[in-house]
Amino acid sequence: MPLFESPALSPSELEARLRLHRLPDVGPCRFRNLINAFGSASKALSAPASAWRALGIPASAAEARRSVEVRDGASAALVWLEGRDQHLLMWDDPGYPALLAELVDAPPLLFVAGNPAILEKPQLAIVGSRRASRPGLDTAAAFSRSLAQAGFVVTSGLALGVDGVAHQAALDVGGQTVGVLGTGLQKLYPQRHRALAAAMAAQGSAVVSEFPLDAGPQPANFPRRNRIISGLSLGVLVVEASLASGSLITARLAAEQGREVYAIPGSIYHPGAKGCHQLIRDGALLVETIEQILETLRGWQALPPSSAEPVANKVEHPLLALLLAAPQNSEALAQASGWPLPKVLAALTELELDGRVVNEAGRWFGRVS
Repeated sequence: MPLFESPALSPSELEARLRLHRLPDVGPCRFRNLINAFGSASKALSAPASAWRALGIPASAAEARRSVEVRDGASAALVWLEGRDQHLLMWDDPGYPALLAELVDAPPLLFVAGNPAILEKPQLAIVGSRRASRPGLDTAAAFSRSLAQAGFVVTSGLALGVDGVAHQAALDVGGQTVGVLGTGLQKLYPQRHRALAAAMAAQGSAVVSEFPLDAGPQPANFPRRNRIISGLSLGVLVVEASLASGSLITARLAAEQGREVYAIPGSIYHPGAKGCHQLIRDGALLVETIEQILETLRGWQALPPSSAEPVANKVEHPLLALLLAAPQNSEALAQASGWPLPKVLAALTELELDGRVVNEAGRWFGRVS
């Protein structure tokens, strides 16, 4: 539930909130405190500096509230909101994501490019290394496809590596995906993902940010955005991560927020597996198939009613279970299953005819549909 309530906003109050949001040293909690103390953003902006000091608001914020830069930034945001598929969700809006609203430091404003309605749908986050190995990327894609086909929105941070692959894989199967930025929507980073972000917004998915539209990439913003990735999601799946990876921050935040944490194991000799192994030692669920994720979520009231049980039934085939854990070629699949290669090839043919596996460039991928 929102920590403050307000009626439908007047244009002046909307503009005031946008100005308040741009002030230095005014984060989510101080934004909320100002609204609660004065009753509205408009009244907060016109209150004397002494009243702000009494609330513990830094002088830098009080001094900046009437600056040209703050006014111009708010005006530019109002213009942006007139564009197609460009929205602003506020903490006291009925459409604000319920799971995210549970956070003590939930963002008071959330800019959305695309479809804001999907933020209320059940989401699973997939995160991992920006420099993931090819098998790691293939695994992220396979899990993303399967989760999207099971009815989940795939949420990640639009970074290079695992994040980008997870977003693209969800789109590839007609699923929905949410990208959470550590910059403003008009300063998307990395630039290499501009086309991916545009495709997400255009195809019924969404790109979101709590930062002002023109906020550039600041190192401190990326750990901060991770709480939104986990806060929107029922759980976080870490595919591949070193011990220094930001993905471990997302996993830690997920655990603190009461979300599920899943980790995919890897070789003990691969540095990119060490973060996942640490998470497993710390209590994360070791995951090899999508069914293991679905099993932990079946009691969740927001789970799509048609997604869990059919998926469980369709993952009974042992080869499909192996392929949902990671894409493999026929020979590797025979070795992993212990089946003779001719038996594997015959089974794969049947599964492909049923639409349950697909072959891409010599590798087999499991599908849940």
